[in-house]
Amino acid sequence: MSAEYILETHELTKEFKGFVAVNKVNLRVRRGHIHALIGPNGAGKTTCFNLLTKFIRPTSGRIVFNGHDITGESPAHIARRGVIRSFQISAVFPHLTVLENVRVALQRKLGNSFHFWRAESSLHTLNERARELLRAVDLGEYAGHLAVELSYGRKRALEIATTLAMEPELMLLDEPTQGMGLEDVDRVRQLIKQVSAERTILMVEHNMSVVSSIADTITVLQRGATLAEGPYAEVSRNPAVVEAYMGSADAELVGAH
Repeated sequence: MSAEYILETHELTKEFKGFVAVNKVNLRVRRGHIHALIGPNGAGKTTCFNLLTKFIRPTSGRIVFNGHDITGESPAHIARRGVIRSFQISAVFPHLTVLENVRVALQRKLGNSFHFWRAESSLHTLNERARELLRAVDLGEYAGHLAVELSYGRKRALEIATTLAMEPELMLLDEPTQGMGLEDVDRVRQLIKQVSAERTILMVEHNMSVVSSIADTITVLQRGATLAEGPYAEVSRNPAVVEAYMGSADAELVGAH
């Protein structure tokens, strides 16, 4: 595997009782880039994510991260290697403060998540790093607020902060702007661009204005197979891609930028 690529899949395939959800996908994610997986509903994008993070096991094929074959590894092992996923639905603790949410993630990284008997004051050493991460996602002024009080877009920003607390080398973002209004979409778009400066990002995203403005490379899936790959300007003109999107609920591809 070339050092240029942080993640590669080789003929990655997943079948469910005869239905092929992911069909011999060869994905190559360039180190330091933002790589987007797009495709109509049912194209296999989320299944592909689930395979990469080992929430489901492939029927065949290989997954290679930083030169290591991780196909047989558990989700916990893969997370320890630095592959961290944020989920489609915001996953924060609503009745903890914003600061406490990030602190929980920092505890997980330290491996003392279950030290419930320790005094809360013993966690104060994590506060400085937690505040640093909150400032990185423009949530510094919300540190003392309960997570439940945040707008949807700021909850997603908090989720990205907790993901960053795990020190990912590769961040997998699953529909980061789903269900957002324009203002929140723009906030999260800028945030993804900002945090990509020091890491690689692989994202599933429906919003083509987001994809066209920040993704370096786009892989288009259709019926579980790769339909096209390349920069947005090239992929958006591909007749097969345009046809795949026409008439679907996701038909935002043409003219998105």
